Amino acid sequence: MADRRQGTASDDGSASRGEEAGRARTHDSVRLAVVIGALGVVFGDIGTSPIYTLQTVFNPDDPHPVPVNTDNVYGVVSLVFWSVMIIVTLTYVLLAMRADNDGEGGIMALITLLRRWSSQRGRRATVVLAALGIFGASLFFGDSMITPAISVLSAVEGLKVVEPSLDGAVVPITAVIIVALFLVQRRGTAAVGRVFGPVMIVWFTAIGACGVAGITDHPDILRALSPTYALSFLFGHWGTAFFALAAIVLAVTGAEALYADMGHFGRRAITRGWLFLVLPACVLSYLGQGALILDDPDNISSPFFLLVPEWGRWPMVLLATAATVIASQAVITGAYSVASQAAQLGYLPRLRIAHTSESTIGQIYVPWINWLLMVSVLTLVFAFQSSAALAYAFGMAVTGTITITTLLFFYVARGKWGTPRWLLAIGAGALLLVDLLFVAANMTKLVHGAWLPLLIGLTAFTVMTTWQRGRALVTAERSRQEGPLPEFIDDLRTGQEPLRAPGTAVFLSRDKETAPLAMRANVEHNHVRHEQVVILSIGTEPVPRVPADQRIVVDDLGYADDGIIHVTARFGYMETPDVPGTLAMLDPAETEGPLQLDQASYFLSKIELRRGKAPTMAPWRKRLFIATSYITADAAEYFSLPRDRTVIMGSQIEV
Repeated sequence: MADRRQGTASDDGSASRGEEAGRARTHDSVRLAVVIGALGVVFGDIGTSPIYTLQTVFNPDDPHPVPVNTDNVYGVVSLVFWSVMIIVTLTYVLLAMRADNDGEGGIMALITLLRRWSSQRGRRATVVLAALGIFGASLFFGDSMITPAISVLSAVEGLKVVEPSLDGAVVPITAVIIVALFLVQRRGTAAVGRVFGPVMIVWFTAIGACGVAGITDHPDILRALSPTYALSFLFGHWGTAFFALAAIVLAVTGAEALYADMGHFGRRAITRGWLFLVLPACVLSYLGQGALILDDPDNISSPFFLLVPEWGRWPMVLLATAATVIASQAVITGAYSVASQAAQLGYLPRLRIAHTSESTIGQIYVPWINWLLMVSVLTLVFAFQSSAALAYAFGMAVTGTITITTLLFFYVARGKWGTPRWLLAIGAGALLLVDLLFVAANMTKLVHGAWLPLLIGLTAFTVMTTWQRGRALVTAERSRQEGPLPEFIDDLRTGQEPLRAPGTAVFLSRDKETAPLAMRANVEHNHVRHEQVVILSIGTEPVPRVPADQRIVVDDLGYADDGIIHVTARFGYMETPDVPGTLAMLDPAETEGPLQLDQASYFLSKIELRRGKAPTMAPWRKRLFIATSYITADAAEYFSLPRDRTVIMGSQIEV
């Protein structure tokens, strides 16, 4: 029996595209161009938080308003600064982004690491944490819907500062911008990043310069950098500070997007962009706004835009609008990554995914997610109509995702690096205490809009867990119908020999254990088999990409002269399978003769799902599972099969 691993190198010995891209990413991670690209995609969300954070904290219409006085201003600015340092710089940039899965980040990467550890250690706790991680990923989808709405609205609302008569145009202008943003997504992350990167450099330079101007007028605000002001405000004015945390958390929105987008640009580029430009600019803006409020409490109406000289407010509104469009880009690309990884791991149906770059791995476009987000964002804009109304909803999505990411990271740190328990207890205890304070504060806003991301998260969580459960049921029933593959092969040799058709037939199968339904139907009903038969199983590994030398495994299924072989092709969850291209790399010595791939026929088994009476799932979950199956991408397109030589044979399974 042959069981040999083969690479996918080309005949001239050149490396595979995945290897070349991997080397390119390693090299590019330190190039300035990559940092600029990251600025245009990754930092938009967190980089535009200064527009609305302090304005929301001191909003007089808040159910729990923060009085404007000197102590409170110092305390709030100090809390904002240290929240950014602890959550973004420490938790995400310095810690979480080191827990990557072969370069890919985000909460789904942590789930993959947990699942891998669970299979090695057999701990039930990891299964529970993985489910918690799925809920965190579900909350991120809520973040991806709310961020474009609140970000673009907050920027366009600057029109009211420079021209109050334009108040009624804010929502329509916002809607037009959002539609345009989603229409250009198909062009890919690289194209968007090249355009947006220079804009964000101008943005961070501008807000930093305005912050410096405000600090110059009131330099004492620099004392807010001391943690003593944050601690004294938090513990000395507990009632006020606790409720203020629900708005202060807006300063760290976009932290999860940094992590989720890590696969697009690499950890080094994101770290350098954050430490050398984004963080200093945001801190200067917050300090400048604090100084402005100290000078005149009336400036709480719009401290960000009022910090800008009057002659520069129109340009700043335009620049802010561009920056918030970029803010939306950060979570949109993050949503693509999360959805793609979820589909590959079995939590969502197979989705149509377009890879938008031949030179940079990880840059994808997911049409179904794109249009779902666009409709959802427009709905939020027309329903809430102001950034202040959306602020309460925003904080809940952010704090929930951050807390779950922190928890999963420390569990992965124990399994991946063997970090001592005492050190984990101290670090996790301190960081989770901060995160849970923000969660508790946002729970007080539940009736004021914080219910929205929870609803979105619960909905996405229900869909993903239902799909995972239904998929397991269908797989089990399909295995029963298909029957064991070894017995089927033995029957072909000992029973009546079916007619042999010339050429090569490729049957796609889930694994090597069962006979493909299409092949069984072809033999039992048509009484025919091809001279060369390839049973191909596509395996998705819990890593982003599979090395070339581990791509293919060939098995003759016990007989080296019957023309039937089994091929296992392994792909990472960030790769798109190319069946003809993979088969073309097979050695004829391992395939019992050369395959006629230019004329090969490809056979697919299409399963029609029907709701059965067996108590496998609740009736409503069965309906949800069947409804979700309709968004599954076309298998022939997904596996890059030639349409004119693909045969689809149907079957029916009850759930």
